[in-house]
Amino acid sequence: VQLQASGGGLVQPGGSLRLSCAASGSTFGMYVMGWFRQAPGEEREFVGATMWSAGSPSYSDSVKDRFTISRDKSKKTVYLQMHNLKPEDTAVYYCASKPRGEALYNSWGQGTQVTVSS
Repeated sequence: VQLQASGGGLVQPGGSLRLSCAASGSTFGMYVMGWFRQAPGEEREFVGATMWSAGSPSYSDSVKDRFTISRDKSKKTVYLQMHNLKPEDTAVYYCASKPRGEALYNSWGQGTQVTVSS
């Protein structure tokens, strides 16, 4: 599966942004879809994830109640809706997928920059 993330940009604190992760190719490897982010000088951080077929997403404590993951199976796209953005949310955001039974994400999108600044 190939993943392409998009939708990043510059937003003011308190603003909102929606990222998209479009998949192409077989969905065989899309058992779990995850969002990660990496700020400059920091390690990549888990943001949230959802099973592709069904189920409720899970989120890191730092974004819970502000970010929402959803999916549109007809478009093979996963979304990350971000509200009440803070400067500390500034990072490159990546989407990733992993097949059933795998512990590690093995397909990654190219990343999209989100900058929260006034």
